[in-house]
Amino acid sequence: MQGLTDGKVGFPLEVVKLMEKTGAQIFVDSLMEQGVETIFGYPGGNVIQIYDALYDADINHILTRHEQGAAHAADGYARASGRPGVCLATSGPGATNLVTGIATAYMDSVPLVAFTGQVSSALLGRDSFQEADITGITMPITKHNYIVKDISELARVVKEAFYIATTGRPGPVLVDILSDVAAARTSQEDCGPVNLPGYRPVTEPDPEQLNRAARAIARAERPVIYAGGGVVSAGAHNELRLLAELILAPVATTLMGLGGFPGDHPLALGMLGMHGSKYANFAVNECDVLIAVGVRFADRGTGKRDLFARDAVIIHIDIDPAEIGKNVEVDIPVIGDVKKVLAGLIERLEKKLPGAWQEKIQKWKKEYPITYEENGRLKPQQVIREIFKVTNGKARITTDVGQHQMFTAQHYTFTRPRTFISSGGLGTMGFGLPAAIGVQVACPDEIVFDIAGDGSFQMNVQELATAVNYQLPIKVAIMDNGYLGMVRQWQELFYNRRYSYTELINPDFVKLAEAYGAVGMRVTTPDEVASALQEALDIPQPVVIDFVIEREENVFPMVPPGAPLNKMLG
Repeated sequence: MQGLTDGKVGFPLEVVKLMEKTGAQIFVDSLMEQGVETIFGYPGGNVIQIYDALYDADINHILTRHEQGAAHAADGYARASGRPGVCLATSGPGATNLVTGIATAYMDSVPLVAFTGQVSSALLGRDSFQEADITGITMPITKHNYIVKDISELARVVKEAFYIATTGRPGPVLVDILSDVAAARTSQEDCGPVNLPGYRPVTEPDPEQLNRAARAIARAERPVIYAGGGVVSAGAHNELRLLAELILAPVATTLMGLGGFPGDHPLALGMLGMHGSKYANFAVNECDVLIAVGVRFADRGTGKRDLFARDAVIIHIDIDPAEIGKNVEVDIPVIGDVKKVLAGLIERLEKKLPGAWQEKIQKWKKEYPITYEENGRLKPQQVIREIFKVTNGKARITTDVGQHQMFTAQHYTFTRPRTFISSGGLGTMGFGLPAAIGVQVACPDEIVFDIAGDGSFQMNVQELATAVNYQLPIKVAIMDNGYLGMVRQWQELFYNRRYSYTELINPDFVKLAEAYGAVGMRVTTPDEVASALQEALDIPQPVVIDFVIEREENVFPMVPPGAPLNKMLG
C-alpha cells in the first residue's frame, strides 16, 4: 500500500522526515563546513537545542566560566591562529556578557563570529524573560550582524558571517538565532556560494598609486616605516622585512604591530607613541617619508596629531578605505591587501645604500636605550626580561591592560607575528587570562604566558577553572603592586599624587590559584625570578606566579597627553 506523500516530489512522509534537519543540526553542520574545530561558550535556555546538537558533533567545545571569557578566548584563538574565533551564548544576559569581548575584537580587527540564542518569534519584542536586542546593542561594534527568524536563512547566514568576518578588514560578526528557528525542521538544499553584491573588499592595489608611492620612497632620504596590526592580519611580515631591508628604512610598530617586524632586527625601532622608544618617536618626528602600513593612526601612537610627522610625505597603505584621512591627513593613499601592496612596492624599488640617516638612527638607539634602574628591589621590567630569557623568546604572550602591558611591549622582544596577544584599541582589563586559554587551545605545543596586572587579573579570574578543567598549562605572571598602576601613575604625574581609589586590597593569589586547582607561587626578590619561572615551565598544568613588585614603578618614556612625540618624560 502506497503511503502518504509530501505532495511535492512524491517522497513518502516517513522519508521526508528522515531527510529533515533541525535548525540546531543545520547550525552545527554549517560550522563544520566552515572548518570550525573549537567553539568557546556557555549554555542557556535559548541555545539548549544547539547544545543538544553539539553533544554529538565533532567540534571541541570549551566551557568557559563566563560569557565574556568565551569571547576573549575566541579572540585569543583567532589572533594566535589566524583562523576565525567562535563563541556561543544564550539570550539576554548571556548575549550582553559578550559585548565587551566583541568590542575588543572590533577595535583590533579580529575575525570573530559570535552566536547568540534569542527568544522565540512569538515572544520577540515583548520584553520577555531573558530577551535583549543584541543586534541593536552590537550594531556599532560589529562588522555586520544578523537576526535569523526563518530556518531557511540559517545556513546562508552562517556562511556569510564567516565570509564577512575573515575577508577585507577582519572583524567580528554576530548571528542571533531565535529558539524556534533552532528547533524547527527543514529538508532544504545547500544554500550555495556566498553572494553579497554590496560587499566587495578591494584587495588589488591601484597600479598608479603604487607608482606614486614608489617614486616618493625612491626620493626619500629619511624614510621610516610605521607598521600596525594590519601587517600581522595580512600575513605580510616577510614582505615588510624585505621592503625595509631594500630601502634601509627603520621600522616602528604600533602596539598591535609588535612581532610583525622582528624586534631584534637592526632596523627595528620598537613601539612608537606614548610609551614607545625615544628613538622611534624621534625618527618619525624627523622622517621625510612615512610609510604607514596597516595602521589607523590611533591617538596613543601619534601624540599631538597636527605635529605628527609634520615634515613628511605620508603614504598610507590599508585595506579599509574608511581609515584614509580619518585621523591624519595623508599624501598618498594605497588601498588594498597589505601583502599585495608591499610586494608591488618591492617590485618597483631598487636597493638603497646606507647613509647619514641610518647612522643617526643607530646613534639614537645607543643614546636612548630602553632600560630601567636596578635598586635591589623586584622590578616588573626584570620579570618580563627573564620571561624572555627562560622561553628563548619563543613564548606566546598575552597581557591585560595597564603598566604591565607597556612594560611587556618595551622589554619582551617579539620576533614572530601572532605572538603578542593584547587588547589595544579598547584597552580591556580582564582580557589576558581568557585570551591565554584561547591561545593555548590554538597552539597546544607552545608556551603561553599571561603577563597580568593584579587589578586586571581579578576581572576574569574565574577562567582559571577553565584552564584547570581542560588541563591547559598556561602560566600567569601577576605584576602585583597593590595599585591600579597606570591610573596611579597618571595621578602621580598629573594630579599631585592624589591616589583616588587606585589602591587595591588583594587576595592571597597563591591560595586563590590553589583553590581553583592550579599551582600557586610567590616571588618577592630579584634573585628568585629566574628559578621560579623555570620551575613554572616544568609544571605541566596552570601556574600562577605572584610577583610582588616595587609599588610605584612608572613606565617611561612617556609622552604626556596632548604633547608631540618628541616631548617625552623619562
